[in-house]
Amino acid sequence: MKFKYLGHSSFQILYNSCELLIDPFITANPLATDIDVNSLSPDFILLTHGHQDHILDAENIARRSGATIISNFEIVTWFENLDIKGHGMNHGGKFKFDFGWPKYVNAVHSSVLPDGTYGGNPGGFVLWNSDSSKDQKCVYIAGDTALNLDMKLIPKTCPGVDLAILPIGDNFTMGYEDAVLAAQFVKTTHVLGCHYDTFPVIRIDHDLAKECFEKENITLHLLDIGDSINL
Repeated sequence: MKFKYLGHSSFQILYNSCELLIDPFITANPLATDIDVNSLSPDFILLTHGHQDHILDAENIARRSGATIISNFEIVTWFENLDIKGHGMNHGGKFKFDFGWPKYVNAVHSSVLPDGTYGGNPGGFVLWNSDSSKDQKCVYIAGDTALNLDMKLIPKTCPGVDLAILPIGDNFTMGYEDAVLAAQFVKTTHVLGCHYDTFPVIRIDHDLAKECFEKENITLHLLDIGDSINL
């Protein structure tokens, strides 16, 4: 599994011959000017909630690529009314796609679509890449969230979280101090940080953030936009 950071909370994930896109907010991100959205051809677009800084480029990318949007029922219905195909889910539910099993899980945040339409309850995804325990990987994509005790349930439903994508910018989501606790709740030792530095109120001290995780023997990966890691 290859994870490419596209800025803010946007990621491209490549595995099982599929390209996934998470929360595409690229064209209005001043830090992501080197990312060409026309080079992205996802098979699926996963949206955690309806805020503009998570769905801005989803419509245009989906129209060009033919991607299926996966999100909560309300967000998928909104996109279907724009003639974009989708697969609606709700909290606690999972479904098998060609790329694996995503499960829609709780997030503590808010959600409204850009035109003011109700965006359903915000969420995150637990993603399994395979049915086989031999080569199975499990990734937790938290979305925008505060620290919450529901996170402790995640390792009870998967064999182990190999990587957690957690917001760390504070103000609108949990900060990196709470993200350390979130990593401990889901029992992972590898965290990929997101939702930081894009706007002045979520700028962080990278060194202090990494030190905070290192004290608990957890590795915080802070990728430059356009860089990738493999799992």
